Amino acid sequence: MSPIIVIITVAAYFLLLFGISRIASRRATNATFFTGNRRTPWPVVAFAMVGAVISGVTFISVPGMVVTKGYAYLQMVLGFIVGYAVIAMVLVPMFYRRNLVSIYAYLDQRFGLRSYKSGACMFFVSEILGASVRFFVVCAVLQLLVCDPLGVPFEINVLVTISLIWLYTVRGGVKTLIWTDVLKSACLILSVVLCICYIARNMGMELSDLPSVIASHPTSRIWHFSDPMSGLYFWKQFVAGVFMAIAMNGLNQDMMQRHLSCRDSAASRKNMIVSGVIQFVVIALFLMLGTLLLVYTTSRGIALPEKSDELFGLVASHPTMPVAVGVLFVVGLVSAAYSAAGSALTSLTTSFTLDILDGHSRYAGDEHGLARLRRRVHLIMSVLMALVIIVFYHISSDDAISAVYTLASYTYGPILGMFAYGLFTSRPVADRLVPWICVAAPVLSWGIQWALRRYCGYETGFELLLFNAALTMAGLVITSFITSSSKQYVKESL
Repeated sequence: MSPIIVIITVAAYFLLLFGISRIASRRATNATFFTGNRRTPWPVVAFAMVGAVISGVTFISVPGMVVTKGYAYLQMVLGFIVGYAVIAMVLVPMFYRRNLVSIYAYLDQRFGLRSYKSGACMFFVSEILGASVRFFVVCAVLQLLVCDPLGVPFEINVLVTISLIWLYTVRGGVKTLIWTDVLKSACLILSVVLCICYIARNMGMELSDLPSVIASHPTSRIWHFSDPMSGLYFWKQFVAGVFMAIAMNGLNQDMMQRHLSCRDSAASRKNMIVSGVIQFVVIALFLMLGTLLLVYTTSRGIALPEKSDELFGLVASHPTMPVAVGVLFVVGLVSAAYSAAGSALTSLTTSFTLDILDGHSRYAGDEHGLARLRRRVHLIMSVLMALVIIVFYHISSDDAISAVYTLASYTYGPILGMFAYGLFTSRPVADRLVPWICVAAPVLSWGIQWALRRYCGYETGFELLLFNAALTMAGLVITSFITSSSKQYVKESL
């Protein structure tokens, strides 16, 4: 595909983004940036969330995933729906009842300041790494399609795109993100459906032929019940999906900022359930597209790429494909990537400003002072993300979506453990020891994962998140006895 066509497509999408951003950010305040003034209709948020959870990594990596894993990913996505139901019934009412702007403020109310800062810091590390991995994959594709043919270094590619993302999110924040996510959702769904239609037509198929072609292909296997030692075993995938959804959506400031922009708890719960079901359908479409890509490469004698993440881009830009498929690929890619990066910048800015720098307390009653701090943090987060992406450029992954979830298993484990302990027990903790527990749990989880593989031949999948959360809860239980013993000692001394 011509680099000029790609540049024109990206430029046209950005012009549309800036137009939406300008409209959404009119009369924007700090409340608009952090919560969208809590006036967003729930159907809008539900549709926007489809785009919010589908990043550039999903767009590129899920179709290629069928090469080695078939449709096994749907087992985890089925768990996502159950996880969203838990968030809707347990977490959303609690966040609204406490009127939280940053969800990690709950840890301060429940345990203390150090627990609060620990949760915020774990989110910060997770979000900057996860968002950078997701955006890196997209930058690498654009580098191949545009920048390498034009002789533009990867660093310039990243800096220019991050600068554009900073521009359209700096004022409107969450309100801008929701409406740009609506655009993103529409572009993603439209691009994947039209790509399926174009590829089928290119192979001389009718749309009515697709179900039988996909069902008969060996990659279409969904369920894996036979080998509990395998990372694709159903119950490992399903249970991990439940808790991964809770951790990466319900306990993620990035995602919850959108859900908390609804008018009230009831509206937010509806949005949560509906968006989970729609996500399952959209992921299934991406997997079906992956099967068609394999059928197409076989029929045309095209060699498969070394990295499965490159499959979609390889076929979309192949000379045998009409230009329209390449344009749809670029539209879907940039809509997924840039919206996700903008979302990450907004949530990182919110969490760092409110949780780590304590912006609300420091600038109580001073809206202009808080706005200045927020803008400075937003700029710093943009620069930091660009630097991390450039580092990731030299540590590419064959299956980037697995890398994202593996990172999340380590960083969200302590957050999941702290929230679960706080919600389901009434015991106190030794707040001063919580930061140490949040560091020790991921380290011990890595040791358990290594030992199970080394001595038992057990392949740990995304259930690593559960090990991590369980170790965090165990540490908190121990500190609760320490706290209780200290209080009893003081009482007896008096």
